[in-house]
Amino acid sequence: MKKTEHSILSNVFYFLGIMFKISPWLVTGECLIGILINLPTRLIAVLGVKYVADTVANGEDTIQILYAVLAIAALLLISGLLKWIYSEFFLNVEKEKMTKGLSTKFYEKAKSLDLEAYDNPHFYSSFILAIEASAGNMQRILDMVKGYVAELVSLLTIGAIILAIDPVCLLIILATIAVFTPVSRKIGSLQSQRRIDNNRLHRRADYFARIFYLQDYAKEVRMNGIKPLLIEKYNNAADDVIANQRKYVKKIDMLYFFQESGVQIIGFMFILPLYLGYCVLVKHTLSAGDFAASFNGAFSIAAAFSYLTIFVTRNFSEQSKMIEKFRLFLKEENKIKDGNHTAQNNKAEEIEFKNVSFTYPGNSSPVLKNINITIKPKEKIALVGYNGAGKTTLTNLLLRLYDVTDGEILIGGRNIKEEAVNAHRNRFAAVFQDFQLFAATLGENVSLDLQPDTHRVKKALFHSGFSKKLAHGIQTELLREFDDEGAMLSGGEAQKIAVSRAFYKNCPYVIMDEPSANLDPVAEYKLNKAMTEAAENKSVIFISHRLSTTRNADRIYVMENGEIAESGTHDELMKQNGKYAYMFHLQAEKYQKT
Repeated sequence: MKKTEHSILSNVFYFLGIMFKISPWLVTGECLIGILINLPTRLIAVLGVKYVADTVANGEDTIQILYAVLAIAALLLISGLLKWIYSEFFLNVEKEKMTKGLSTKFYEKAKSLDLEAYDNPHFYSSFILAIEASAGNMQRILDMVKGYVAELVSLLTIGAIILAIDPVCLLIILATIAVFTPVSRKIGSLQSQRRIDNNRLHRRADYFARIFYLQDYAKEVRMNGIKPLLIEKYNNAADDVIANQRKYVKKIDMLYFFQESGVQIIGFMFILPLYLGYCVLVKHTLSAGDFAASFNGAFSIAAAFSYLTIFVTRNFSEQSKMIEKFRLFLKEENKIKDGNHTAQNNKAEEIEFKNVSFTYPGNSSPVLKNINITIKPKEKIALVGYNGAGKTTLTNLLLRLYDVTDGEILIGGRNIKEEAVNAHRNRFAAVFQDFQLFAATLGENVSLDLQPDTHRVKKALFHSGFSKKLAHGIQTELLREFDDEGAMLSGGEAQKIAVSRAFYKNCPYVIMDEPSANLDPVAEYKLNKAMTEAAENKSVIFISHRLSTTRNADRIYVMENGEIAESGTHDELMKQNGKYAYMFHLQAEKYQKT
């Protein structure tokens, strides 16, 4: 990720601008309601008290004080009522809209990121932090902007009043706060770094906590002696979080005490009272009402200025660090760029790997070395070899989930980098080894679309061998994130649904990465037969360790250490009596029974 540090104000206004585009009424409403809540009480503390004090000192009719109290009560009542109406009938709805808008912005960006970004631990950590912090940042920024506008209006209003009474008070307050403002910056920086460190350490602890309640781990945890190991690792991770908190608490508390004691004790409990006492007792320049208004107004201005400088500097500085990650995440540039040509999705063309090599970002050793493969239209090829040989990486390059380090991949004689990325990928149906089911209906899981074609879904499920009877057919919800009665499937059933996606999609190329890994031999045989029939006019790439899946391929490529070790038909490779023949003989008895 490109490192670019923006100023605090730049980050705050950037985030505020995004929020304003999503919900201008929420941002405007928060500012107005902040003024409505803040200003009346400040004016009452200054002008209200001054009126009462002057009324008593001048010996006027005390009934005037009662009227003033009733007016103040009415003002506060109206202010509270408006706040309640705003909160109940507007705020919550608009906040949900804001959360939705921010999340959508994140998800739109996340789905377009190169896989390389997920391989970068630093970026991935920042990515997770940005997503987790976005909703909190929204609320904190709104609260701070609301407070900022309210305090700014109060400062200007009360400041104008105090300026008319005695301008020296303003100088005392401003000078006191200015001296301690740099301390706030340091506190904000420490708070932000503490949050970043805590997030990283919490994820370690959360991993071990999840293991004890996720169904995926339930059997393993209960059937072996790993529990003490997990608990020990969790305790160590949790202790790291505690140690990190202790490290920062001492520094932050000391700086905060120094700042607060300096501003409150030195400035507002010593210097300011001395000056006001001098004006009242020695110079006699302030009346009783002026004294009360000046003293209360001074603290009102102090509170406003403290918020606008010390509090905002400290908290905006912390939020700015989070916004910086948010900002960099949204501006992350993909290395895989669109080409100028739009690939056609109507027929299979020749695929050619020419001297292809690839090294994963951050690694020094290549995963693939000088690969040369030609796949003719409608040809069925198989990639076999031990784990880590580079089989899946090769298909990831074909799909442009990564780009080659050296060499080129051509389809129909055109380098795939010249194609628009989405149009290129749309030519392929891919069943991944680590496939996933989604919390959606069966039909949506097959089509991976909002509007599944019922006939095509049923046909695809039939070809994949999925025969489980579900209560609502293809409208049955899978998993239980959104439906307590969602269907839970076995590994083999789930894999058949994943395979059915390849049957459903109209495209000229199919990639099947371990398509029969969770299937029994009978289901595997039926799948191979169905795939042969359904993919007659398609080019198919099989990746499998179960060589019965690859036996009937037009050509088999044996990969080892990122290179092509052998290639040929099944019969040709068996005659060579090399690596393929060795692997096949290890499985021979099983496949003969099949």
